[in-house]
Amino acid sequence: MTTIIDLFENSVRKYSNNPFLREKKTDKYEFLTYGEVLEQTKTLAAGLISLKIKKEDRLALLSEGRNYWVMSELAILYAGAINVPLSVKLDAGTDLKFRLEHSGAKIIIVSNAQAHKIRLIKKDLPNLEKIIYLDPQDTYEKDELFIDDVFSLGTEYLKSYKDDFEKTKSSIKPNDLANISYTSGTTADPKGIMLTHRNYTANVEQACSLMDIPDTYKTLLILPLDHSFAHTAGIYSFMAYGASLAFIQSGKTLMETLKNIPHNIKEIKPNLLLSVPALAKNFKKNIEKGILDKGATAENLFNFALKLAYSYNKDGFNKGGILHFWKKPLLNLFDKILFSKIREGFGGELEFFIGGGALLDIELQRFYYAIGMPMFQGYGLSESAPIISSNSMKKHKLGSSGYLVTNLDLKICDDDSNELPVGEKGEIIVRGENIMVGYWKNENATNETLKDKWLYTGDLGYMDKDGFLYVLGRFKSLLIGNDGEKYSPESIEEALVEQSKFIDQVMLYNEQNPYTIGLIVPSKEALRRYLKENNLTFETEQGQKLALTKIQQEIDEYKKGGKYVGMFPERWLPAATAIVGEPFSEENKLINSTLKMVRGKIVEYHTKKLDYLFTPEAKEITNSNNLDEISRF
Repeated sequence: MTTIIDLFENSVRKYSNNPFLREKKTDKYEFLTYGEVLEQTKTLAAGLISLKIKKEDRLALLSEGRNYWVMSELAILYAGAINVPLSVKLDAGTDLKFRLEHSGAKIIIVSNAQAHKIRLIKKDLPNLEKIIYLDPQDTYEKDELFIDDVFSLGTEYLKSYKDDFEKTKSSIKPNDLANISYTSGTTADPKGIMLTHRNYTANVEQACSLMDIPDTYKTLLILPLDHSFAHTAGIYSFMAYGASLAFIQSGKTLMETLKNIPHNIKEIKPNLLLSVPALAKNFKKNIEKGILDKGATAENLFNFALKLAYSYNKDGFNKGGILHFWKKPLLNLFDKILFSKIREGFGGELEFFIGGGALLDIELQRFYYAIGMPMFQGYGLSESAPIISSNSMKKHKLGSSGYLVTNLDLKICDDDSNELPVGEKGEIIVRGENIMVGYWKNENATNETLKDKWLYTGDLGYMDKDGFLYVLGRFKSLLIGNDGEKYSPESIEEALVEQSKFIDQVMLYNEQNPYTIGLIVPSKEALRRYLKENNLTFETEQGQKLALTKIQQEIDEYKKGGKYVGMFPERWLPAATAIVGEPFSEENKLINSTLKMVRGKIVEYHTKKLDYLFTPEAKEITNSNNLDEISRF
């Protein structure tokens, strides 16, 4: 059993001179070695101790990815305290205030881009004693410091109290809390997930049983560092093996920062990237646009090469075979003239992505596999620190969530917690050293989720005969027919969005009703172009009806006579659909910070629309409600 401090110092002993953290503040990336990060971390930790931080105090960290994020978390842990990592997407008034108040954070370490949020609410936070800024400020109030001041305090402290510092460090045990990591609060108030040092170090050991991370590997951390996936699979897994982390160059605005991503990827030349579906789709769109810009010949050649690769690769684990051997030389040629050029846009050294955070559409997986940068689906929850399973270069089956990490027990259970046989669907339940202690100050939620050390994930899934886990969606988001039959809507929603340029977002709903209904956020721009091709606009009733009919045709492709017939049982496809003009977004709280729909809030927000969809007239998509909605486009 080890602590995060043990994990880090063991790597410093082995890889002292290896680059660890890379940051671009001016015109090029500069790195700090493992040895340099250790020295700075100790000084920062000593500075925190001199500010009267003691064991089990909570300190919050609110910043974009940078060297100081990692050093700040490590320093908090060296001081024996607990880090409360916060998403930069949180608004000050409710989300941020709740987490700081609930955790009882004494100090917050904050970047300049986030500082205004803390100034707005600090008077409402009686436990908050100090604010430490990662960037210089024009003026400081008496309870505010610049991080350089904390380093200076640490230098002085170590001159006189080095033995005390070592005693504090030695007092930290594997079962001490390292983090309180808050959920996105999709149903009620966010829950503070309590994770120990050992939860993290166990999960690093488990994750590294799935794949190798050589000490020469580099990654660019695109996901926010408070995201549990980036935290463990990025920071701690790379740290354990002496590998290197780089951060996106911060711009003056969020848009400027996002625009830096493709340039930073080319500069860092990562070997592995961590991704979520939203990012994966964005990368794919950019690749396809690049091909489209080269003209019809290039596009046709690319599509032919893709189809050939799909037929050869199949589901990954079963690719090739005697009947397909003739395709290999042709694929090698296409790889040389097409796919390798695409990979150069990702630095040319990228071996694979790991996808997490939500389910990756299988077509997305096949696409990246075909162009030689496999995107392997993984699965986990923050409550499990987070990694439970993943596909990898060693072993993979596209469409699955991979095989289990070592030293983890998993069972699939029915509603009464009875274990089900291989192939049968039920709730995924896991047990291991990576499972959280519980939820901070929330005994009821802890008792509902943890039973006899088993974590009830709330996810629906099954194990196949080859030992691959399939995750089908959230139990709480299941469609439930009036006969009690259940079905996960996420694959249908994903397909409708992925396969139709006219549909941007969709949420299906069935709560023991006679049929399934849906809310659809259309692509206004795609519909506008479609109407223009037909010499119509949204201003006329004819145009409105044509646009609505087009959306219905996209849904009907999955029904009898459609090109996707049989992909999903027809009873779970929407029999009635409401058009929604306002997208589900973080601003209106209808998607959370991990870009997942907050179904309960969407249902509440659109109650009238959903009620109307169960009336006879609503089954005709060109009903008066939809015509009224689309006329505003």
